[in-house]
Amino acid sequence: MLGVHLNALVGASPDPSAADPLAGLTDAERARVAELGETWPGRSGYAAIQSTRPSTLGYAMTDSPVGLLAWHLEWFVDYDPDTTRQTPVDPDAYLADVASFWFTRTAGSAMRLYREIAPTAFRETRPPSGVPTAVLNLLGDHAVRPFVERSHRVVRWTEHDRGGHFAALQAPDLLLDDVRAFAATLSGAIGT
Repeated sequence: MLGVHLNALVGASPDPSAADPLAGLTDAERARVAELGETWPGRSGYAAIQSTRPSTLGYAMTDSPVGLLAWHLEWFVDYDPDTTRQTPVDPDAYLADVASFWFTRTAGSAMRLYREIAPTAFRETRPPSGVPTAVLNLLGDHAVRPFVERSHRVVRWTEHDRGGHFAALQAPDLLLDDVRAFAATLSGAIGT
């Protein structure tokens, strides 16, 4: 593997066993941790359900187009620019996104990811893989570089004050530019 590009990175959190879990963080990084701590409890219901009962919810999402629309819309409304300052998702893009789950009948299998990562998400730090990693942190993302660096060899870290959690829908230009810039740094590794 030559490199990994990540966005909407979740899972890297303070080490609860550390005397001062926020030691060494900048004021901006501390603010990011505090914001997530304040907002996550009120926004994490979807993660609790998808990590504990994905099949049950999957049947409901596969059986009801209105249910699927509502489940996805809650996510997009939850990231409403009036409350999070994130870039709004175009209604046609939202409908195309939901249609991709409906017509392929993959809502249930898509949520299984939460069940698979539930035992370790937000708690476990793995040793760095050594693979060069780029992180794109858009407005509303909460990745904190020192926490991410415990598990990844970060060689590129980019932050923007627009976009949002859904990078491909909210800021495709920023995502594409960042992937291309990162890939250009790896081109020597593949002989081009």
